[in-house]
Amino acid sequence: MRVITGSARGRVLATLEGGEVVRPTTDKVKEAMFSIIQFDIEGRRVLDLFAGCGQLGIEALSRGAEKCTFVDADSKAVAVIKSNLEHTKLADSAAVAQMDAFSFLRMSPEVFDVVLLDPPYGTGLLQKALASLDGKMAEGSLIVCEFSAGEELPETAGGLTLFKRYKYGKTELAVYR
Repeated sequence: MRVITGSARGRVLATLEGGEVVRPTTDKVKEAMFSIIQFDIEGRRVLDLFAGCGQLGIEALSRGAEKCTFVDADSKAVAVIKSNLEHTKLADSAAVAQMDAFSFLRMSPEVFDVVLLDPPYGTGLLQKALASLDGKMAEGSLIVCEFSAGEELPETAGGLTLFKRYKYGKTELAVYR
């Protein structure tokens, strides 16, 4: 797994071990995701919720995001995120929180321009996260979701509306604006 473009282009990122639970976004899907939102990243405040190894938020930082907040409950994931941020020299633009995603959303006063959601597939966490983001989104913001193909998503999430879905084999992306 590598950073596709930007200031950290080509850097290889460490990943987590874990089989079915840990499922890093493939380069193909990540490239598609960032092609879809390429003009919505630079200078923006990004939230990488359920961050895993941090590859989505790191890609956003590499492409010019102002700041990215990474949230994951797993201590091993947080250690990998911090290591990847140091390796890519992007740590100064990042904040890393080791806590439950929903606790973070309840407690944090921050608002975000872009939210990247890639929770474990088929757990209902994606739908719950979408419902929990109300009040955390800035004017003109967007949410990008990665999920298992065919999974049901709501048409609206807070003040955001499902804009489009994209299918890549067994994976889908959805953009809310």
